[in-house]
Amino acid sequence: MAKAVRTKNEHQQNIVKMLNGLAGRYARWTVWQDFITMAAISIANTVNGKWREEREARYRSVAEKYHSMELDIFAKMITEVTLGLNENPEQDFLGELFMALDLGNEWRGQFFTPYDVCRAAAEISARNVEAESKVQSWVSVNDPACGAGAMLIAFANVCKSKGVNYQNDVLFVAQDIDELAGMMCYIQLSLLGCAGYVVIDNTLSKPAQSIDGRGLIPVDCGNVWATPMYTINEFWWMRRKLAQRHLVLPRKECFYERD
Repeated sequence: MAKAVRTKNEHQQNIVKMLNGLAGRYARWTVWQDFITMAAISIANTVNGKWREEREARYRSVAEKYHSMELDIFAKMITEVTLGLNENPEQDFLGELFMALDLGNEWRGQFFTPYDVCRAAAEISARNVEAESKVQSWVSVNDPACGAGAMLIAFANVCKSKGVNYQNDVLFVAQDIDELAGMMCYIQLSLLGCAGYVVIDNTLSKPAQSIDGRGLIPVDCGNVWATPMYTINEFWWMRRKLAQRHLVLPRKECFYERD
């Protein structure tokens, strides 16, 4: 008999049911990995980007493992994530579900910090965010071990509670060595309308880098996932353009630029 999964809301429970229905030919953590990969690529490819074709090819290679009806279920799963975060943005929806499914033990021993702890830490980190955003026009926040993004989600919610428009005035930068975790973070930041990017790499040996001094133009050699809000929001597009005007970019640098 399958182990009961304790979830916090109906949207998580719906995903568990669908995930269990898909788990048969493949292990549950494989199905979860494929779900996260396809969801992240689907979001990233809603806007034009330098790595669009490569990511689309990867999407197809994952999708071809499943039948059309199974792919429909994957689409319903991302809908449940979207609905869950819309109803309650004060949660680490994917991270908590990942832990509830006990996938942390199966996938490289991943264990994520509870959202309530992240919220408390964010309250401390963002205590002066309102004043700083007014003085500097915008502020940035960086989590070098982002996991599924709980700390950054909490920071966004704290900013909102303080009257700071985090979509226009906060740049979110995340990094994680684990691609699965980074993609979960990317999905959640994107669905919450956070402007920024997730870097998939080793923070200690290859920390996130930018060509400008404030992190607006990240060095991107295929490991940077820019959120739709960062890409299409006019505030961030103009800030990147202004930053580029003061730079002479080396030809061999990899960087993200709006098409």
